Formats: sequence, C-alpha cells, structure tokens
Amino acid sequence: MTVCAIEMTTTAAFSIAADGSYAARLAGEGDALYAERWTLAGPEPYAVPLPLAQPEEADSEVLPLADGRVLIHRRVAERHAFALLYPTGAEAGPSTGELQLGGVDVREGVRVRLLPPCPGGTAAFALAAEDTVSTVWQVAGGPSGPQPVARIPGRCSGGVWLDRAGRLLALDRELDGTTKAVAVDLGRAEVSPLLQITEDSDDRLLLADPDSGLLLIRSDAPGTSRLGWGVSGSSLPVRFPECLARLGDAYPFAAQPGQSLMPETSGVALRLPDGDIGLWRPADRRVFRLGAPAGWLGGTGLWSPQGRLHLPYATPEVPCGIVGLNLPASPPPPPPVVVLDPPTPTAPRPVPLQQAPLAGR
Repeated sequence: MTVCAIEMTTTAAFSIAADGSYAARLAGEGDALYAERWTLAGPEPYAVPLPLAQPEEADSEVLPLADGRVLIHRRVAERHAFALLYPTGAEAGPSTGELQLGGVDVREGVRVRLLPPCPGGTAAFALAAEDTVSTVWQVAGGPSGPQPVARIPGRCSGGVWLDRAGRLLALDRELDGTTKAVAVDLGRAEVSPLLQITEDSDDRLLLADPDSGLLLIRSDAPGTSRLGWGVSGSSLPVRFPECLARLGDAYPFAAQPGQSLMPETSGVALRLPDGDIGLWRPADRRVFRLGAPAGWLGGTGLWSPQGRLHLPYATPEVPCGIVGLNLPASPPPPPPVVVLDPPTPTAPRPVPLQQAPLAGR
C-alpha cells in the first residue's frame, strides 16, 4: 500500500508506516496526551495505548516503524529528543517500554520535525531547517544515536520519498527568493535539481508514487498557484488540469500503488478545503467528490493496489476504525465523430404515385 503524504508545513497528526502495517498518533484530551499505535495489517484495526508516567506535550510527533515500535520526537527547550515506545506484557498488565535514542541540539529559530515514514520501515529521519542551510538527520535505525546524513544549502520544507529503498528524498528548497523541489541522495549526501518549470516559478512536490512515476506538483508557473501533475523522468511538460484548478487549496495525500508505468490510471486522493475528499485520475477530466467519514483523521489515508482507499477515523463509539472507498469507474469516452464523404449526386428517381406525399393536407 502507498502511505499518505505529509503536508508541507507540518507532520500529520496520524502517521502510517510505509508498508501500511502500523500507524501512530497522539491520543487523549487536553493535557493528558499519550502515544497510540494502530495495527492495520490484520482483519480488523485495533489500537494499543502507549502511555508513560508523564503525559506528552501537544507539539510532540509520533511515527510508526514496520516492527511495531513508535518513534516519538519531543522538544525540551532547544533540545530535540527521540525515543522508541513499544508495548510490554508486564505481570501487572500492559505497560509501555521506552528506548532513548539521543537528541539533537540546535540554535534558537531552527525548526526540527520528523520526515514521512521511510520506505522499508526500519529507519526514521528528521529535518532541521534554518534560513541558510537545512540538515537531514537519521534519528532511528542507525548504528548509534541521531546522525546528520545530508546538508542542503537553503531553507527546506516538505518531504516526499522518491524510491522504495528509502534513499532518494525530495525536499522543497527556498534559495535566492524562489522555491524549487530538489532530490537528495542520502547515501551520497548529494543534492540535484528535481523541478524547474520556469526560472522564476515556485515549484513544490507534494506527492510521488515510485511505481508509476506519478508526481503531484503545486506551482505558480501558470500565473497563479495551481495543482499539476507530471511523470518522473519524462520529457513531457507538467500539466495543470482545469478540474484541479477549481479545487482551490486542495492537497493530495495518497496515490494508488502498483500501477507500474501507468501514471494516467493511478488514483489520487485529495483533501478538499471544505473537508470533503476528492478522488481523481490523471486520465479523467473530473474529480469525484465524496463526503469524509465522521471522525476522519483528516489528510491521511492509504490505497490498496486494487484501487480501494482506506481512511482512518476515530469517534467516541469507534475509537479505532477504517472505512474503505472505491475509486469510481471512469466515464466512457464520447463516441468518435465519423465524417463521411458527401454522396455523389445522382439523377432524381421517379416516385410511384401510391408513395407520393399528399398535397394540400
């Protein structure tokens, strides 16, 4: 399954592992917040609370790993600490184990946030962004504590994985007054251009599907900020469909996986400004609008390769639920218009009297 995309400005409150097996969020109310892990791989989803002696702060972030542990990022003054939480079967009842991973010290004004769940699910990364340089840190899955793996000139935001190996990461880099998406090779710590629709346009990458190569982009190259789509490695230009332009500030959060080399048929789920859900394929000229389920953990979801969108929700009656939506079938194309050659003029044929029209009626 393909996981949700993470919005440019903040990590989603509900985060799904790259393989769709687990999810995590901060649950609770008011000051009594705690990490909660959802198991999604079984026949029915279920949640396991992971509380500790101290409640979590509202600005803490959580991210699930493929082995069922939950990474938590806490801010303590200017230090950013990372730990792994997991359920333990103590004799007195279920409890929470915690493995401290270390922390990152940054200057005032430097923003640190978790990047989306990494493909493979065994590692986790964070982005520390300041005005002139941004640093990608590996905060879990390494040989020791948090380690810097790449430094990128400029202030970076966003974060989209471009491959299934967890090596190529796209970031939106602000440099010299414009924002362009760049590709970061975390293995070589190399940065290369990814999007440049025009020299002066702001070109951000919102979503990528490695199977089909489908890219969802927001750019002001058409004159105003609009959603567009393209194909990774293609020489064709980015397209900005009118049906997406009418959606305003819609945000794509999931793409259908398994559509190898068929980006036009890949389903895309969008969070609409009014809270509804839009379903769209590049091959379609319309967006299917659906009402979001009650308690939807907005902006999150995952597709199955068969084209079914799974949306997580939580209500007082159902604290851990998944609702499935099918991507509607595309309307058939209009029949082709066949233009025939005009008939060759012939001499008029006499009409028998019994078939002649009656005059004067």
